[in-house]
Amino acid sequence: MVNDTRDPASPRPSAKRWILGEPLTSKQADDQLLPKKLALPIFASDALSSVAYAPQEIMMILLLGGAAFLTFAPWVAAAVVLLLIVVVLSYRQLIRAYPSGGGDYEVASKNLGEKAGVVVAAALLVDYVLTVAVSVASGVDNIISALPALNPWRVEIAIGFVVLIILMNLRGVREASSVFAVPTYVFIGSVGVMIIVGLARTVLGDAPVASSADYTSQVHSLTNAAVVLLVLRAFSSGCSALTGVEAVSNGVQAFRRPKIRNAQTTLAIMGTIAACLFAGLVALALISGIHYAENPCDLQGFDCTQPQPSLIAQLAAAVFGGGSIPFFIIQAATACVLLLAANTAFNGFPLLGAVLARDGYAPKALNTRGDRLVFSNGMILLGIGAIAILLVFQANLTTLIQLYIIGVFVSFTLGQIGMVRHWRRVLREMREELPEGSEHQRSTDFTRHEAVKGLIINSAGATMTTLVLIIVTVTKFTHGAWLVFLAIPVLTLLMIGVNRYYRDVEAEIAVTDVPHFGAQGDVAIVLVNRVQKPVLKALDYALAANHRTLLAVHVSADATETDTLITEWERMRMPVPLTVIESPYRFYAAPVAKFIKQFREKHGPSVVTVYLPQYIVGHWWESVLHNRRAKRMAQQLMLVHGVTITLVPWLLDSSEIIYGRRSRVLPGQERSGQPYPAATPRRATRAGGPPEQS
Repeated sequence: MVNDTRDPASPRPSAKRWILGEPLTSKQADDQLLPKKLALPIFASDALSSVAYAPQEIMMILLLGGAAFLTFAPWVAAAVVLLLIVVVLSYRQLIRAYPSGGGDYEVASKNLGEKAGVVVAAALLVDYVLTVAVSVASGVDNIISALPALNPWRVEIAIGFVVLIILMNLRGVREASSVFAVPTYVFIGSVGVMIIVGLARTVLGDAPVASSADYTSQVHSLTNAAVVLLVLRAFSSGCSALTGVEAVSNGVQAFRRPKIRNAQTTLAIMGTIAACLFAGLVALALISGIHYAENPCDLQGFDCTQPQPSLIAQLAAAVFGGGSIPFFIIQAATACVLLLAANTAFNGFPLLGAVLARDGYAPKALNTRGDRLVFSNGMILLGIGAIAILLVFQANLTTLIQLYIIGVFVSFTLGQIGMVRHWRRVLREMREELPEGSEHQRSTDFTRHEAVKGLIINSAGATMTTLVLIIVTVTKFTHGAWLVFLAIPVLTLLMIGVNRYYRDVEAEIAVTDVPHFGAQGDVAIVLVNRVQKPVLKALDYALAANHRTLLAVHVSADATETDTLITEWERMRMPVPLTVIESPYRFYAAPVAKFIKQFREKHGPSVVTVYLPQYIVGHWWESVLHNRRAKRMAQQLMLVHGVTITLVPWLLDSSEIIYGRRSRVLPGQERSGQPYPAATPRRATRAGGPPEQS
């Protein structure tokens, strides 16, 4: 006797379990909530890692006008840091007012209307996909800076990392954050140490010198308007340092309690670290004389047949020496945090997708949690989109960065404008002293001082993000950003279409009056191909259901097979007469539908139940070997009004692989005239249960 105490509902060990881990129960959801020390790397890795390529983009764009234009870099960096501070303060207010996790989408929907909310959602979804592509491309770029021999496999390496990140996130938010925490903190520490050491050397008179300091670049004659445009373009590229700020507001529900305070604290820590690292890298790049060109061949003296080292790589080599242990630590940490920055999108995208699905703007499957309590469908969809973009653009960071940040500043702008309207409404309600139970009663949770402070901060945020959106649009549109401006409206229209579809379906199936029951007539049809156990099982089920009328129907597509069936049916004295339907064109569902129609015309309206035997197999290749006629017939007969389909499964022996048991002895075998076998092997007894027959 085997005492098996396993939960019979639990899945059997499989490759999926090995990769993703054991499933979690719904009661374990609170155990997956994040403390601040783990929430910081999982939600802020994008914003923190963007400081690795945002300074590089500023230096690269300014160098298009010549080395003299690098003098604008401190002012551009200062403007980016100021914007970052304002946006962080603005999102702290948003987290306080809308902690449910909808972020800019919820703010815009409730304060600016449906269309504005859907535009924000579309912009964020596009930006999340680009976040994965840009972060992974930048991470691979830093790996290749340390190991140039890997350059021919740039795209393959990038796609491999996306797949790895998907698998890590499918294991669960908490497990992913534990894995990603170490590289994020190593990056912060190592880059921070590099900045401090580099600045200290400068103060002591031994300023680091970059390998590209002696390179000169081709200088193009620029008009005054072109100079202004170039500086603005450098600023817009530097604003990529702000990407990921909104992720914390979208993930408030993933924090431990008190959720709002923990989310606000995490956001403040993230903003402080990002601003310090960004400013320090720009300062160190200017001190060491880094020259980073959009086209490496424009650098006179550089062998452009080799990949151009990234700004971080050049700084690490200048401060610690190329090939030193600190150099490789910084490169490894930078590559890891850039690759893992995609993890921010793998948390933001599924959460936003779940909110959209809940509101009816996305397929309901996006609001379904997987075995590990994560929105796995959203993660897989995001990964597929990112891989497609990496393939199309060959994981080229310079090209991908031109598509970036458009979506996030669209959401920034509409979200901040929505927050301004929110605070104005709160102040108006306070003046009017709305009674208890009013529609916006939640607004009275704020004091007048909090509302005024929020209005001032979000007004500043709305003004600045609007100006930046205009600048980003003007400077990036012709460099590829037009693709994003095309994608956002298309996605917006699709989501509105999905919402209209769900709305129409709800209206169609809603109960509009007192329901009436009591359909007349009860007819069961058992479809028979040959006299086999699956057919007898279906017939036995139909007999046990006690239908008023029971018919065994055979669709005759081959006269010889039909004659054989009739002979066998009569020989076995089956308790139900056999009706044969001719099908000269070898159709199956259509003749049955016609038979049902004729039966109703003769005997009156009735509810019809069609029993269809169906094989259950254990190997994927077995489904290819069977014609799957039952499934096809079921799909067609379901379109016939008043017809219900009952699929009667017959578990083939191979199904033990997936179900853990073999085919049962035919239920009701004696009643249908078929005796049980003389000897039936029995399985071992489970704890607390009777012996099982195989």
